[in-house]
Amino acid sequence: MRIEPTAPYHSAQDALRVLETVARHPAGATDTELARRTGLGTERLTALLRMLRREGYVEQIADGAYVTGDTLRRITSAHDRERTLREKLQLTLDRLRDSVGAAVYLSRYLDGEVRVTQYAAGPAAPAVNEWVDFRYSAHATAVGKSLLTQLDHNARRDHLSRHKMARLTSRTITSDKLLLSRLESQPPTVPVLDLQEYAVGTVCAAVPLTAGSTVGCLAVSLPLEHAHRLKRAAETLNRSAAPVVLSLTI
Repeated sequence: MRIEPTAPYHSAQDALRVLETVARHPAGATDTELARRTGLGTERLTALLRMLRREGYVEQIADGAYVTGDTLRRITSAHDRERTLREKLQLTLDRLRDSVGAAVYLSRYLDGEVRVTQYAAGPAAPAVNEWVDFRYSAHATAVGKSLLTQLDHNARRDHLSRHKMARLTSRTITSDKLLLSRLESQPPTVPVLDLQEYAVGTVCAAVPLTAGSTVGCLAVSLPLEHAHRLKRAAETLNRSAAPVVLSLTI
């Protein structure tokens, strides 16, 4: 299965340029002013403003100009930042879950470990049964492999030296040489797949999130009988990653 990469990172960078421009105009900046100051084309700017309004990062006032939105003000507030960011990310994950019809996960590589920091699941989109702690099964999960691809070679070797590569299913890679080779050849912006490597009956895909020094990813899981939906679900994650990258960057 081949999934063509998209560019949520460029979208987030362009969105940051728009936000920075809006922030410099507390009385409001029109779309004409934003286009001139950011150098973005009309179609591109319109799409970004639509996304920024939906996410609460900008608001449109009576004369049509754009000002900083409540969500951005709260995220950049020192006393409210962490709670607001977590709530904002959860809303985004919930929306993605409903869009792809599957459980969605946000993961980070923190202090040398794989951590699923937030997820969105439900009766119609059940989460993966974590029968082996995700911290110890990076070699077998889409999440783990996606995070490892974003590390350098020495950091990957260090991680694998601390976590034995146990065989979880007949498809699990247990050779560190083979896994490292596959990680090296994995294009950095292409989703990583887990086709029953972690759990029999489950398939997953993970999209890397590049936000400054953050090593993270968005992932989706589906029961095997819905494997035919995995490619489209991963493509949706890729297209929808920009708001998450933006939230992690601000």
